[in-house]
Amino acid sequence: MKKFIAVSVFAFTPLFALAQPSERAVELAQRFIIIDGHIDAPSTIAEDGADIATGKNTIDIDLVRANAGGLNAPFMSIYVAADYEEKGGAKARADILIGLMEGVAVQYPDKFEIAVSPKDVRRIAAEGKIAMPLGMENGSPIEGDLQNLKHFYDRGVRYITLAHSKANHISDSSYDENKRWEGLSPFGFEVVRAMNDLGVMVDVSHVTDAAIEDVLSIARAPVIASHSSLRHFTPGFERNLPDELVTAIGENGGVIMINFGSSFLTEEANRYSEPRNAVREAQEATTGRLMNSEEISAFNAAWRETHPYPFAGLNDVLDHIDRTVELAGIDHVGIGSDYDGVGDSLPEGLKDVSTYPVLVQGLIDRGYDDAAIEKILGGNALRVWEEVEKVRKRRWR
Repeated sequence: MKKFIAVSVFAFTPLFALAQPSERAVELAQRFIIIDGHIDAPSTIAEDGADIATGKNTIDIDLVRANAGGLNAPFMSIYVAADYEEKGGAKARADILIGLMEGVAVQYPDKFEIAVSPKDVRRIAAEGKIAMPLGMENGSPIEGDLQNLKHFYDRGVRYITLAHSKANHISDSSYDENKRWEGLSPFGFEVVRAMNDLGVMVDVSHVTDAAIEDVLSIARAPVIASHSSLRHFTPGFERNLPDELVTAIGENGGVIMINFGSSFLTEEANRYSEPRNAVREAQEATTGRLMNSEEISAFNAAWRETHPYPFAGLNDVLDHIDRTVELAGIDHVGIGSDYDGVGDSLPEGLKDVSTYPVLVQGLIDRGYDDAAIEKILGGNALRVWEEVEKVRKRRWR
């Protein structure tokens, strides 16, 4: 049982005037274990010197807001950019980020602790601390050696997103026009089998439909999509999941953890940059030269002044949850906000980790009962993690 934090942070930002959660919503958020499948705080710590205990230089997550929102276990993203695949150093970069998270736990042992199992998550939550399970975003740090997979398991990594924005030696990426492998690479099939053997969850966010199909064809344990939403609402956006794969992941026993980024939620937000880029490219054609990065940033800022960004809202997140339940079942949906990872594109009403009670209120208003809400907030993710652990135990029995 988590501690009830009798503190109101609903005056932090004006957004709460839009969606004030009821006492019941706040109580449920505090009572049920909340697992968020993807939060990019490690990169904020590495790049901006953030301190998630004190709130210094943080973006969407810190201790006060996490406690207010009822967050128990943010999967901390050990994000390794795609360019490390070519330039080298992917494993070293992942090790640095893991070390930073270990440092947080050592510096603030009464507030944070690395979690390597569902049992850990429950114990740490009962102690009133924030559990920090680790998920590695991009398989490049494996560097073609399954011993490195074991290395990262030993360091606490409990899921791996097979690729990021470019194809790597494991899998094609949904963002990359170069479909190098037409799914998984031959080594990628070995990686998935080895992850099942070790008890590392296979994360199919970011990879292509063909790669997901390859994973599902050989997986002996449920998979996760740690921070993906549904393509039904964003036609043509391959980074989101099509209906048939949402259904297939449900049949596999896995969980789809809904991304909160506005561009993942609505077609309007997803296509926001298209007219802007067209105008910029026309200007470049007229001047006969390409804008540099600073000029592009200035152009984009000016565009946004006259073309306000179409933020998604709470109802858009709920629509994705509803459709996932319709396609895959109530046991196969969760939360993968991508806090700290999607810039300022977060929906109105869900701008940081203090806002999970707002989501809970939306679920209540849509008719979800307490048992269903508990599953969505974290129960489904815990079940998948436990089933992945059982597959590991069968392998080593």
